[in-house]
Amino acid sequence: MIRVELPVLVFIYLIVFLAAIFSLWIVYEWLRRRREKEALRYRVRCTICASIFEDKTDNLLPRCPRCGSLNERLKLGGL
Repeated sequence: MIRVELPVLVFIYLIVFLAAIFSLWIVYEWLRRRREKEALRYRVRCTICASIFEDKTDNLLPRCPRCGSLNERLKLGGL
């Protein structure tokens, strides 16, 4: 049998618990950023009327549904 004093056992328990919480936090943050990046993938901002719309086609110059102007695909946000 391994003899461990109570303060050492409590310390080990706290370290393992905090490591698990930190790991879960890192994984959820990574998944959240991935979802945000995927959501912004098809968003296009019109350079004329400043409306934001989604265009899931492969057109290099999507047409704005509000004003009809052609727009380049630019990345939105800092992701």
